[in-house]
Amino acid sequence: MSAEIAPFYAIQLSRIAHGLKAQGRSIVHMEFGQPSTGAPKAALAVAHRVLDAEAMGYWESAELTARIARHYDETYGVRIHPEEVILTCGASPALVLALSSAFEPGDRIALARPGYVAYRNVLKALHMTPVEIPCGAEVGYQLSAEALAAVHPAPAGVIVASPANPTGSIIAPDELAAIAAVCRERGIRIVSDEIYHGLSYSGATRSMLEFDGRALVVNSFSKYFSMAGWRLGWLAAPGEAAARARAYVGNLFLTAPSLSQHAGLAAMDARDELDGHVAVYRRNRELLLAALPKLGLASIAPPDGAFYIWADIGHLTDDSLAFCERLLRDTGVATAPGLDFDPVDGHRFMRFSFAVSTAEVEEAIARMIPWFAAQPLR
Repeated sequence: MSAEIAPFYAIQLSRIAHGLKAQGRSIVHMEFGQPSTGAPKAALAVAHRVLDAEAMGYWESAELTARIARHYDETYGVRIHPEEVILTCGASPALVLALSSAFEPGDRIALARPGYVAYRNVLKALHMTPVEIPCGAEVGYQLSAEALAAVHPAPAGVIVASPANPTGSIIAPDELAAIAAVCRERGIRIVSDEIYHGLSYSGATRSMLEFDGRALVVNSFSKYFSMAGWRLGWLAAPGEAAARARAYVGNLFLTAPSLSQHAGLAAMDARDELDGHVAVYRRNRELLLAALPKLGLASIAPPDGAFYIWADIGHLTDDSLAFCERLLRDTGVATAPGLDFDPVDGHRFMRFSFAVSTAEVEEAIARMIPWFAAQPLR
């Protein structure tokens, strides 16, 4: 029996935005968590050289898996073997790989609500049961050890994301340790989505592997490394999980794109350029936080990392999808409706992505201030 999967509504709004752009409208794309910058210069230079010199084919770069393994040692003090790093066509296949290789159909997997839309829908597509834990403003819209301990019976697994989408909130190190302890005690396998690591405005992000050496870790070149269109990611699968995951990846996805692997290796050492992007996001974040009171948006998640602001618009609407479409058609500013990330309370939330240029953020703010001021209160 096929699974019923809800649409990704931000994609629906993005289609409208591109249609308006084709008609000559000026659009500011804040609907996706997608850097507006391109790949690092060094990565592009390598890609040009490889295109001229190699036919390419199915391949996994031993140099890249070794470099990623070294990244865990250098950044987190965690030792993993290059064979435990499995390259994928972005983080989305890495998530499918982690879930399908570690769990069985029918397993119950816990996750925070609000949370990334694909967590819920991929679990359903794999015939697993998402157990969504409501996480409100009082806990920074993030999963806690206390909430996970209260789930009965214990789920087979849990998806943890820090920094998180759609909120940008980060789980503190002591809470990550507490979550890991609850999972060890209750036999819960951790899948940690660390795709937004490197994008932090309140100190270093910590890997779940520092607290649980069995955690399956999803990551990608799409966010910090600014290579979304190159479709390159990885799954860190420690110990015995690696062989099973490798069997799955070969059958489901073959290999990651060869050209992207060459470019990704170069990107890993382009830190100065990439940290310059983070400085732009930091400035964009400051501008939006300063503008939110002028939009009448007082209740937001703490955007500690990533490049999102999760805002409560319940005083203006109970239909975030219609609200975001109206904002788009009236102002040309594309945003994401909360319905994607929270099927229960998301009708009264929206998400702004500030992974665009500072000039675009300033333009979006200028357009939105009068528009929001004209909206009637419910």
